[in-house]
Amino acid sequence: MKKSFFLYAILFIALFSFSAQAQTIQAPKVAVPTADLQKQLQGALDSVDGLGLSADQTSKLKANNKTFAGEIFKILGGTGTDDAKKGLLNNLGGERQKFLSNLLGSSLLGKYTQKINGLIKPFKSKLGLASMLF
Repeated sequence: MKKSFFLYAILFIALFSFSAQAQTIQAPKVAVPTADLQKQLQGALDSVDGLGLSADQTSKLKANNKTFAGEIFKILGGTGTDDAKKGLLNNLGGERQKFLSNLLGSSLLGKYTQKINGLIKPFKSKLGLASMLF
């Protein structure tokens, strides 16, 4: 009896002391491409070729685009709730619309908006809540 108890004890210790190393599947960490996406958005917003804008209008528009894109990603990266972010984005969109209508007028604004919407369409799903601005 002592012999079988001793063998079972050794077997028990051997089973629990042996650690099996299974290969675990590790999902690669995916970094959110905010900087790249911000550059893409700003590039689309800066595309004014063929609209006939003056140099002054172009420079003001590009300066505002840089600020606008930065503010979008600042809001999206914030810690607020989705409803709070939507409210901030709506305010930002209203300010942007006022700026564009004052700078471009109604006919150029329509052409610019149509062109921008076409350029932003491919990555609109990546913008998340900000897609409601376009």
